[in-house]
Amino acid sequence: MWRDLIRRPGSDRGRGGRGDREGPGRRELGRSDGSSVRSRWAIARRELGSLRSEKTIVLAIAIQLFIAAFSSFLVVGLVSLYDPSSVDGQELDVAVTGEDTGRLLATANDRDGIDARHYEDRERAYADYDRGVVAAVLDASRDDDGRLVVSVTTPDEGLQTTVLITELRDSLEAVEHDERQANADRLENRPLPLPEEVEASPYFGFTYTILLPLLLFLPVFISGSIAVDSLIEERQRGTLELLRVAPLPFVHVIDAKLLATAALAPIQAAAWLALLWINGTTIANPGALLALVAALSLLVVGFGLAVALSAPDRRQSQLLYSVGMVAALVVSALLPEHPANTVAKLAIGSETATTWLLLAAYSLAGIVAFAALRAGVSRLEADAL
Repeated sequence: MWRDLIRRPGSDRGRGGRGDREGPGRRELGRSDGSSVRSRWAIARRELGSLRSEKTIVLAIAIQLFIAAFSSFLVVGLVSLYDPSSVDGQELDVAVTGEDTGRLLATANDRDGIDARHYEDRERAYADYDRGVVAAVLDASRDDDGRLVVSVTTPDEGLQTTVLITELRDSLEAVEHDERQANADRLENRPLPLPEEVEASPYFGFTYTILLPLLLFLPVFISGSIAVDSLIEERQRGTLELLRVAPLPFVHVIDAKLLATAALAPIQAAAWLALLWINGTTIANPGALLALVAALSLLVVGFGLAVALSAPDRRQSQLLYSVGMVAALVVSALLPEHPANTVAKLAIGSETATTWLLLAAYSLAGIVAFAALRAGVSRLEADAL
């Protein structure tokens, strides 16, 4: 497949003419550095100009721009989905019934969003739940081993249910902790003491661990998808034939496409970081974050172009690209530090030696991918001529 793409019209040795690689005019043009640079720049401009017709790509970039530009407003609503307990609102009435409900009532009432009511009669508690008087029912009982068992009844769906489950989960975890401490004398080994809890804003965690990695990694995946679609579309439309006829070597065509597409991700990342900074989000190491995005973009776009050169059509190329990205996400979970954690640490200024080593590894991987793609195309181009 690669050899068919790279072979120039008229390049057979027995033909000669325009495609003869021994022709003096072609040899002179191929060796002209100025002409080569201008030709590559022309291909890069053509590549970037064609993105305006890709409505899906433009819409994705516009959505990212909207999120970054109005992050200080959108983060309030997004955090409510990320951590519903952070939303202040009216307290939800909860019925507590069953056996040994004292600790459960005390813990539930300590939560700001829950108002626990004790019911002696289980049937009355469930009747009030059916009528909507209470939002949930906590039915406590003791099993044969003396362990506290709590059955929770809540509505099936809805935003109120999400908030309620989050609040109840924290309350039940606190009750579980108290039960473990109360029955610690039954254990053979004493439980280790837990560190004291530190109050932290959920907005801080969401911005640096969810929003920022999303804004930095999404342009990388989009750039790779653009590279795959661009090369496959030119093959299907026949416009790649015009580039093959040009005196510019095919490896320079790949260079122009790769660098133009890979440059989109760091440019977008720089814009997103600037907009986050304007909205009051401090970024400790913007240069390192841009270097990380540039390295990953070079790696992903290089992989995308290799897939586009190997796959026979758009559907298979996108499938291979998607499978490759999913595999990369799985492999990233095995790293000493997840890429999202690397971004968060660099952004808040708590980077470690592992963070810098992984940044260097990503940069090296991007350079190796670029060099490997060029070497493969150059070798196949030499074999095809």
